[in-house]
Amino acid sequence: MDAGVDVGFLFWLFLLLMIFLWPQYKLKALQGARLNMIRKIEKKLNGRVVTLIHRQERIGLFGIPFYKYIDIEDSEQVLRAIRMTPQDMPIAIIIHTPGGLVLAAAQIALALRDHKSKTIAIIPHYAMSGGTLIALAADEIWMDKHAVLGPVDPQLSDPRYGGIPAVSLLKAVEKKGVQKVRDETLVFADVAEKAVKQMEKLVYDLTKERLGEEKARQLAKTMVEGRWTHDYPITVEEAKALGLNVKTEIPKEIYDLMELYPQPAAIRPSVEFIPAPYAPPRTRRTQEPSGEFE
Repeated sequence: MDAGVDVGFLFWLFLLLMIFLWPQYKLKALQGARLNMIRKIEKKLNGRVVTLIHRQERIGLFGIPFYKYIDIEDSEQVLRAIRMTPQDMPIAIIIHTPGGLVLAAAQIALALRDHKSKTIAIIPHYAMSGGTLIALAADEIWMDKHAVLGPVDPQLSDPRYGGIPAVSLLKAVEKKGVQKVRDETLVFADVAEKAVKQMEKLVYDLTKERLGEEKARQLAKTMVEGRWTHDYPITVEEAKALGLNVKTEIPKEIYDLMELYPQPAAIRPSVEFIPAPYAPPRTRRTQEPSGEFE
């Protein structure tokens, strides 16, 4: 009887340890693999590598999703990394983000701009909004040929409607007339006007030394004026046309690192494929069926 109790107790103890400790063990192992890959990339680039990667993550026993964006904690950590880097050492920042707080993104961008040695923004997939703002501060932008940037037009937070484009709000007030809108809307319009001017100045300040004053002013106007929707994808070709120093040669190790930031596993995956490279199809010597894809 005692042996049965002991076996049952040990079974439940083992089960509880697996439930609570196994996820932590996997997380530590994944973090270790990321650091090893970052060290490998640093040796290849001969400089400091910083990551700013945001994915939806599921944490803990119940898999509760957390949606991550650029926030003050991110800016604190990135600024700390930049401060710890000698001024004669290059910095590469790997960006994968939908954006976030203007304050946090601006702090990172200004610190990156002020670094004396070469700075590189590496974008394997997308860097929208605040991510684009940070990329604009770098000397070079390395993008996958299908990666995208985004506009940096300010969005005003509204509890009823969510994010409201500042430029669109100003246009709406102008069309309707100041006398026909509520005082609350006029206050929002005043804030929107300031936000647009501040963002234009920030983009100009980040790029004027590399692009020159005229091109920097034109870039700032284009990125902020509301020409596109806030989620518009600015492709490599469009980024180059805007005058940005864009390259498309991304080291393989960057993609390997991104594999170590997995999306949470769903009950039914939305994308599936065999994760192995295929050799080019061989030239057929006869017209007989070979079993290969056409």
